[in-house]
Amino acid sequence: MTNTSSTAGRRSPRVPIVVTIIVLAALVIGFFIFASLYTDYAWFTQLGFERVLTTRWLAGTAMFVAGFLGMAVPVWLSITLAFRFRPVYAKLNSQLDRYQQVIEPLRRVVMLGIPAVLGVFAGLATAPRWSMVLEYFNRTPFGKTDPQFGLDIGFYVFELPFWRSVVAYSSAVVLIAGLAALAATYLYGALRFGGREVRISRAARIQLAVTAGVYIALQAASLWLDQYAALTKDNSLITGAQYTEVNATIPGREIMAGIAAIVAILFIVTAVIGRWRISIVGTGLLLVAAIVIGGIYPWIVQRLQVAPSERSFESAFIQRNIDATRDAYDVAGVKEQDYDATTTASSGALSEDAQTTANIRIIDPKIVADTYSQLQQYRQYYKFPDQLDVDRYQVDGKTEDTVLAVRDIDLEGLGASATQYNRTFVYTHGYGVVAAYGNQRAADGKPVFIESGIPAGGDLGKYQPRVYFGENSPAYSIVGAPKGTKDVELDYPSGSDDNDGNATTTYAANGGPTIGNFFNRLVYAAKFQSEQILLSNAVNADSQILYDRDPVQRVGKVAPYLKLDKDAYPAIVDNRIQWVVDGYTTSNAYPYSQSQSMTDSINGTDTGSFRTDQVNYIRNSVKATVDAYTGKVTLYAWDTTDPVLKTWQKIFPTSLQPVSSMSADLLAHVRYPTDLFKVQRSILGTYHVTNANSFYSGDDAWTTPVDPTSTSTSAGDADSAGTGSGTNTTTTNALGTQTTATNPDQQDPYYLTMKVPGSGTAYSLYSTYIPKQNSSSNARNVLTGYLAVGSDASGAGKGEKGKGYGKLTLLTIPKTDSIPGPSQVQNLFNSDPTVSQELNILKRGNSTVKQGNLLTLPVGGGFLYVQPVYVQSTSSGSYPLLQKVLVAFGDKIAFEDTLDQALDELFGGNSGAAAGDSGAASGSDSGGSGSGTSTGGTSTGGATGGSTGGSSAGSTDPDVQQALSDADKALRAREQAYADNDLVAAAEADKQLQEAIEAAIAAESSSSSKG
Repeated sequence: MTNTSSTAGRRSPRVPIVVTIIVLAALVIGFFIFASLYTDYAWFTQLGFERVLTTRWLAGTAMFVAGFLGMAVPVWLSITLAFRFRPVYAKLNSQLDRYQQVIEPLRRVVMLGIPAVLGVFAGLATAPRWSMVLEYFNRTPFGKTDPQFGLDIGFYVFELPFWRSVVAYSSAVVLIAGLAALAATYLYGALRFGGREVRISRAARIQLAVTAGVYIALQAASLWLDQYAALTKDNSLITGAQYTEVNATIPGREIMAGIAAIVAILFIVTAVIGRWRISIVGTGLLLVAAIVIGGIYPWIVQRLQVAPSERSFESAFIQRNIDATRDAYDVAGVKEQDYDATTTASSGALSEDAQTTANIRIIDPKIVADTYSQLQQYRQYYKFPDQLDVDRYQVDGKTEDTVLAVRDIDLEGLGASATQYNRTFVYTHGYGVVAAYGNQRAADGKPVFIESGIPAGGDLGKYQPRVYFGENSPAYSIVGAPKGTKDVELDYPSGSDDNDGNATTTYAANGGPTIGNFFNRLVYAAKFQSEQILLSNAVNADSQILYDRDPVQRVGKVAPYLKLDKDAYPAIVDNRIQWVVDGYTTSNAYPYSQSQSMTDSINGTDTGSFRTDQVNYIRNSVKATVDAYTGKVTLYAWDTTDPVLKTWQKIFPTSLQPVSSMSADLLAHVRYPTDLFKVQRSILGTYHVTNANSFYSGDDAWTTPVDPTSTSTSAGDADSAGTGSGTNTTTTNALGTQTTATNPDQQDPYYLTMKVPGSGTAYSLYSTYIPKQNSSSNARNVLTGYLAVGSDASGAGKGEKGKGYGKLTLLTIPKTDSIPGPSQVQNLFNSDPTVSQELNILKRGNSTVKQGNLLTLPVGGGFLYVQPVYVQSTSSGSYPLLQKVLVAFGDKIAFEDTLDQALDELFGGNSGAAAGDSGAASGSDSGGSGSGTSTGGTSTGGATGGSTGGSSAGSTDPDVQQALSDADKALRAREQAYADNDLVAAAEADKQLQEAIEAAIAAESSSSSKG
């Protein structure tokens, strides 16, 4: 006894230690959960969207509770009833006795624990469905009916998904409860098997029969709802019910629903009279009916009646699909017109398109990012995006297409200086916008900047240049301090002797939750797992923490019901940098509308695999802005006719502002979103055909051409391939072997200010079509269509959309015309001997050639193709410079230093219009009106400012200029020699050209070393 007591005494302290550890662990986990919830509430409250968060919390909690109780209570009740009405004196076999002996001590725990665990899983499964439930209770009618049942479209979008989910959930609950009851009745002897005999107690019979009856009744309801779901089912031909579904499947489901209801009643009868035979026979008949009515009969109708004359039988249903699809994707109002394009480039052909010609963009936003970085980045901790944005601004009273980008912060560029203190308190924001004319270039090939330099200067006016909320902002920054406190945030490199040549600042807006007290510092230290937040003396009473700073991310959090355009673009609006984000309301429940993957439509891919982002209805319902300085998010209800948006306005009544509150300046920068346009062009590739018979034949299906710059090379040089990249598709076969294929990207749509035939000159977004063919061996790359949409929402004043905004125009090219498509034109450029030779010349001296975006313009009665050609040295610190322009009209091409020269050459010496770069040949300055300012004696503005290294094209060194002049003379001599077919003179000119290029490189190197 003594030893036992001693052992117990030694072990007893371990019990409280284990309990203490468990309690502490629970407290730590609980604190982290609390910190996450608390910081979320602080973030939403600071933005003024706390109602969005609380609504989500309340709805999600209510759904969890409903899911928990909906599962736990029936399962608990089923087990309890089975136990309570068990046969007390039932004679059990030895095996059941052993089971009871094991379970009986834990019976109460099991009877409560199993329902509770199942309830938790059910609650977790139902909680994310809060949005569907809120949509149901706040639903808005569409005002349009489906062609089969005559029900409002809102029934399919809001009601049908809700009721099908309720029936499916209820079926799962009843099934699990029935299985639990079956197990309990067997365990406690209410259900016994003896040879071929089955004995069941009266109480068990009633419980199991009623449960089975309820389950079959739910299946009847499911079958009844399935007939409506047939209108959104994807079939091999269309989305929606076809002849067989309408005339066999849907009536069959109605019949089967009636049979199932009768069988459910038979189970109730069994519960009352105790005869299982009638319900079992009824169940068997239901299964036979399911096979015959639900399977065999529709197969007979399809194979023997429909298939031999499919087009005539399906014509009416194809027409339903066409009408619904065009309506659901908002393309029913597209203006279609024939465009009999000419291929003859006659003199003066562009005289009627002078305004379009003057606005042709030759600055490629995909290529010049490196140029912006070298000329305007200034420090390693700044960064420009890989692809710049295209917008338009008023400059000297004229609207100009511009290529612009935000100079964002880049902490990765700090290198060894990237200490936690610097990353959190010092390097907190980017600075300024850089913008260049889209249609101009300097004589040396650089962009002509409208806005540039640090501090920012140019023609875009004064604005708040600091970018605390951007696409590359740090995960979090701590800013703010009392007045009179020394500034610690680096503002911009000033070039002065103060503060190591850097201007400093202190954040002066309300952009994030406060962390001025110990408790807030503690919870944010837990959230970001950083002791700096808690311990650093840089945190003060006025400190704020900025996080979730990406514009798309911020909008997505406050508007969880939207799908967002992947490209947020910056605009200077009302003297501030505002990020503009497009939001879409979508559905995949619009009856008869064609379903497609939104990702595949936007990326221009066809993965052939299952996608979870299928849509068959889309609207650009919301325009959102994010202030780059304050982080303020503003949501504008753009499409006020959208029933889905109206529904969400009922759910979140205070989160959206009307269009009337949008300023005229903001409307001037609103544009038609690219992702929506890509989805619509994908649909119109097939659904431009409105005749059911022609649609069925598929003889006029179109597709978007592959981006020729993503697959081609410049004159056969692999190093000079375009900047586009393909999409990788990985497939796995039955053996588990993965195969990855690279599919070239489809050509992006482009923004241009142009005149589309049949309308006036306007800022537009366009794309082209070629024939859709399954085989690439005989693919024809000729133009079949040209889709454009008005993208300018300005002109009507504050709160009023421009009349031309959103108007779709589809130019249809007659089938008898043979207009070269983008790939044909790119091949024409690359295979032309003269172009190839000149490109090879440009590549000499360790240079590469990059061919820019290939633009297509409906001018001169035909289609004009324009492609800028950039040259970049392979040396460190170089950047692309626009040196040549390729143009084509029909099968004729031209290749000159400027677009203006190329057009004149293409159209017989006089195009009839002047291009925007007409002054480049005379040596116009690259700085433009936005040449910037000088700080601390160092030039920081314009194309020539910010000495960061680069090619020699922009040098002012006389030796360099002389060498370039010699190279130009040699090039002209070479062209003349080839024209005279004098190969000896051509070889001599080649030699002189090579010597001139080498001299230029040597002179540039010498000039750089002296500098």
